[in-house]
Amino acid sequence: MRTILIADDSTFMRRFLKRKIQQHGHLDIVEATDGQKAIEAYKQIRPDIVFLDITMPNVNGLTALKEIIAFDLKAKVVMCSAMGTESNVIEALQLGAIDFIVKPNFESLVNVLDKLDSNTE
Repeated sequence: MRTILIADDSTFMRRFLKRKIQQHGHLDIVEATDGQKAIEAYKQIRPDIVFLDITMPNVNGLTALKEIIAFDLKAKVVMCSAMGTESNVIEALQLGAIDFIVKPNFESLVNVLDKLDSNTE
């Protein structure tokens, strides 16, 4: 079983992502409500993949991404944001994100999970 960290300040979005991920067969899911908590959770549990929002209180998602990648160069972080501007996508990928999902279009979420499963088998 894979461990997945969902970091989003929206309770609705965390629950939505959690349901989608659980439908794919992943049951070990940890949640964080802001970027700082996401960084702390990552360092503590070392999840297999992180779904990280950009706009969050305390520490935004791009800053959290930088800190997670600085801590673990092999971290698999997928940015999930309604702010899917070209500049945000480029910056996230340059900082080390493996993918960028634009909310509310989560069709590619299953593809990301499939890639994770195939890469760890």
